[in-house]
Amino acid sequence: MRARAEDLRRDGRKLAVVPTMGALHEGHLTLLRAARARADIVILTLFVNPTQFGPKEDLSKYPRDEAGDLAKARSCGIDLAFCPDVSAMYPAGAQTFVEVRELQQPMCGASRPGHFAGVATIVTKLFHLTMPHLAVFGEKDYQQLAIIRRMVRDLDFGIEIVSVPIVREHDGLALSSRNAYLSGEQRPAALALSRGLAAAEARFRAGERDAAALIAAARAPLEAEPLVRIDYVELRDATELTAVAQITRPVVLALAAFVGTTRLIDNRVLASA
Repeated sequence: MRARAEDLRRDGRKLAVVPTMGALHEGHLTLLRAARARADIVILTLFVNPTQFGPKEDLSKYPRDEAGDLAKARSCGIDLAFCPDVSAMYPAGAQTFVEVRELQQPMCGASRPGHFAGVATIVTKLFHLTMPHLAVFGEKDYQQLAIIRRMVRDLDFGIEIVSVPIVREHDGLALSSRNAYLSGEQRPAALALSRGLAAAEARFRAGERDAAALIAAARAPLEAEPLVRIDYVELRDATELTAVAQITRPVVLALAAFVGTTRLIDNRVLASA
């Protein structure tokens, strides 16, 4: 992979990478199309990264369909796919990890200790191997995006990070590989996440600037749904991810909740026009 990337860069080609864990859906394909519009060479990576899964999480059950993923990706015009195995990415005795200390602490970091160290480490390795000029990520995992942006800045990667808005299903549910785990009964219950965010955004548009009031508005639909168990609902500074009491600058309203045993995340950025 690195040899191919070196050759392409030497030839003056602009490289874009889209790192994924596979199980591609329309959200991923939107990222690939965004990369295709911005670069000469589009590289897809497929790697289910074990270091970002906790001991009680769904690594063994995570959906895998490499052949199907590659077929979908080809429809978006990718040039290269990098699909390493675990032993290639984590050689025996590997003990080096990358951490973005403050940004990894709140939100999903509090619920999933070690998760973002796994993310930052694997993204660092993929960047070294694919040598891109730019990388494309979705905004659904907002904290991940903020961490990668800060890591790239702090460690002088010299890579442009392009973000793409959340892609949603027709009823508003954010697209996720984990949506496949939802039963027929759980699927409509999962809409409480997007309803909560929409309710809070409506209050914000009407002039509400108190964080507690907006959080309460987002929580209400979740608390009313018996199949949903809230992990967190938080309102944070859009860049630093620090807690905010009164909104005077752009913020992200982010939430995570279990629908049955399936953990889903979603968010809205709130900024005055």
